[in-house]
Amino acid sequence: MHNKFLIIACGILLIGGVLAGVFLLACGDDWCFVTKWQKVRAAESFDRCASLGFPVTESYPRQCRASDKTFTETIVPLSSTTVLKGKQMNEKVRLSEPFSHALIKSPLSIRGEARGNWYFEASFPVRLLDANGKELAIVHAQAKDEWMTPEFVPYSAELTFNPPTTKTGTLILRKDNPSGLPEHDDSLTVPVRFALFQSSGGLMRNVDLYYYSAKNDLDASGNAQCTKNGLAPVERTIPSTKTPIQDTLRLFFVGLIEENERQSGISTDYPLSGFVFKSATLKDGIVTLEFSDPLNLTSGGACRAAVLWMQIEATVEQFPEVKGVRFVPPELFQP
Repeated sequence: MHNKFLIIACGILLIGGVLAGVFLLACGDDWCFVTKWQKVRAAESFDRCASLGFPVTESYPRQCRASDKTFTETIVPLSSTTVLKGKQMNEKVRLSEPFSHALIKSPLSIRGEARGNWYFEASFPVRLLDANGKELAIVHAQAKDEWMTPEFVPYSAELTFNPPTTKTGTLILRKDNPSGLPEHDDSLTVPVRFALFQSSGGLMRNVDLYYYSAKNDLDASGNAQCTKNGLAPVERTIPSTKTPIQDTLRLFFVGLIEENERQSGISTDYPLSGFVFKSATLKDGIVTLEFSDPLNLTSGGACRAAVLWMQIEATVEQFPEVKGVRFVPPELFQP
């Protein structure tokens, strides 16, 4: 009799264990996550990782780490397809400086172009708000040419603001609307980050990101040679930290090129969706860069692979302590 009860109890425990295992493995809803590994398994993107409560770094772009999985926030620059209030805002106002999610400090230089009907008396208001909606400053951007035209007219402004109390904010370019009628209102809102909060003491440093300009790398027949002659540095400002190489590369892989740089012929294939920069380590002058490229996005012909590789190498080698660069895995950037 005792053995019979023991067998029944073991059977119940076994069935219960199987059911619990199936439940833990099959359930994908947040309410049934009772273990950390369930959350790690469910983390499949930056947004999902952050929503599950995993730590998010204050790097740029931000990263979320779930155990051995790292997700990088996708930064979408303002472009000709920016949609605001359901409208294609590229036909009314454009902002070339600062770009979306830029690291800003006072005084802030603002440049772009807007159609003549965005102005009134050759100007329109620009407001800077902190993350709580508090207005930090307001300035009127001035047209730099005849503004009474339906065409785009360049504008500029310099905005001085007091130290904010939040890490992020928004820059709002508002159409000047002297009529006060709501149907004539319009605005462009751009997310920004405040440099004061991005490093200890707010110290900053300038770095170069090396992208590519094909027009500087042509042979006698006008064909691209895919050599270092085409490398084109663009200057950026980043926080002064203990990991400048890694911070510079994270910004490099965002691939944000300002409008004036793009017009001069500078371009890049970065970012590559699915290609992930994991780490940078410096030892005895050699920087080891580790990537994940499951889709073989760094291949695709000798010319393309060489240009992708050279941009990274030049960006890293600007640091005097670097004597060489090594890529992991070594199969990356093959024709």
